[in-house]
Amino acid sequence: MGRLFGTDGVRGLANVDLTAELALNLAVAAAGVLGGASPGGAPGTARPRAVVGRDPRASGEFLAAAVVAGLASAGVDVDDVGILPTPAVAHLVAARGADFGVMLSASHNPMPDNGIKFFARGGTKLPDSVEDQIEARLAAGPAQRPTGAGVGRVRRGAEVERAASDTYVEHVLAALPARLDGLHVVVDCAHGAASDVAPRILAAAGARVTAVSADPDGLNINDGCGSTHLEPLRDAVLAHGADAGIAHDGDADRCLAVDAAGNVVDGDQIMAVLAVAMRDAAVLAEGTLVATVMSNLGLRLAMEREGIRLVETAVGDRYVLEALTAGGYTLGGEQSGHVVLPQYATTGDGVLTAVLLLARMAATGRTLADLAAVVQRLPQVLVNVPGVDKARAGSDAGVLVAVAAAEEELGSTGRVLLRPSGTEPLVRVMVEAAAQEQAQAVAERLAAVVRDRLALQHS
Repeated sequence: MGRLFGTDGVRGLANVDLTAELALNLAVAAAGVLGGASPGGAPGTARPRAVVGRDPRASGEFLAAAVVAGLASAGVDVDDVGILPTPAVAHLVAARGADFGVMLSASHNPMPDNGIKFFARGGTKLPDSVEDQIEARLAAGPAQRPTGAGVGRVRRGAEVERAASDTYVEHVLAALPARLDGLHVVVDCAHGAASDVAPRILAAAGARVTAVSADPDGLNINDGCGSTHLEPLRDAVLAHGADAGIAHDGDADRCLAVDAAGNVVDGDQIMAVLAVAMRDAAVLAEGTLVATVMSNLGLRLAMEREGIRLVETAVGDRYVLEALTAGGYTLGGEQSGHVVLPQYATTGDGVLTAVLLLARMAATGRTLADLAAVVQRLPQVLVNVPGVDKARAGSDAGVLVAVAAAEEELGSTGRVLLRPSGTEPLVRVMVEAAAQEQAQAVAERLAAVVRDRLALQHS
């Protein structure tokens, strides 16, 4: 059996990979590691406390029940805050001084999937070493649990949920640098966790709000909408004559946008707009933006023009977070729209990102298209090459020669990246160039070399 935790918690097909039994047992194991919960607890000592939230997936109902049951059975007091974005749960862990938090969501994945992610005290993501401790405790099997007054107590219900959402709404609004009066915004909530709070926050900030895909029924999350399907948002912006459109994913830790003409504004452009705004306000620490190697070369060129340093990391929000923490930086993110602002949040926060992006429009009086034009995206082609030995992608002589030749051909106006998949026998070939035709031709040529040189040998 491989490692249970992936790059963002434990995720899989609900009721097959991620069962109620696994959720309960995982919660018990996490209680022991993150909460220090022990059988019975020492007399007179306070029980550890956890915050548990979820997105609206139907499977989240029974999985959240299993997690809450596991935690309480292990002697943890639980605040079951219901449906809230991932960053809201992380914030509540810190705001309430809880020992840890649990979020049930598969983010942008289709409805049948679900996931469990944990936050440590302060609302931070877990390092691999702590996840390994949880897995080890899970593998060790059942432990003695408290009885009588030693079991955890659960707070839940409409009053608990409203207090939790109000805390998050107030937190995001407190970060607002300029009111959004006069802006008409369409927000696509992906029928997800932000369906209530995102329209509330934007309206409270002064915007005229049209909400779409904000009617979750447990089955429609991410279904042809949200940050992975921007067409409905684009259509709504054009139909309503709105100034901008905002798209979230199922757990609202991402934000993408479209301008008034319906053009997509991706995570690279959003980061660039925020970086320039923060530089102008003298709050961009070390004049630095953190992004992954998958960000478009256009972002790097734009930051050079603006005098902003770009630090690149491996793909994955955890690597962005590590770089932000290590360097004391104040802005980082991914092309997917997962933007992290450590001053306000410990994880990507799509609603916060949207508020700050729109506030820049309001403060400058400029359109989103004008602001986003700071980044001129280079044509980017991505080719997936399956059925290959991905471990040799960075060492095979023939592949390295082909990559070097491609880089020489592209010069300073292009880029090549070969990235092995983290879960499949697959290598992703990414090429950027000044012209789409050149990017396509170079990518296909490199993909052919990878396919030929790294083909898996079948006996």
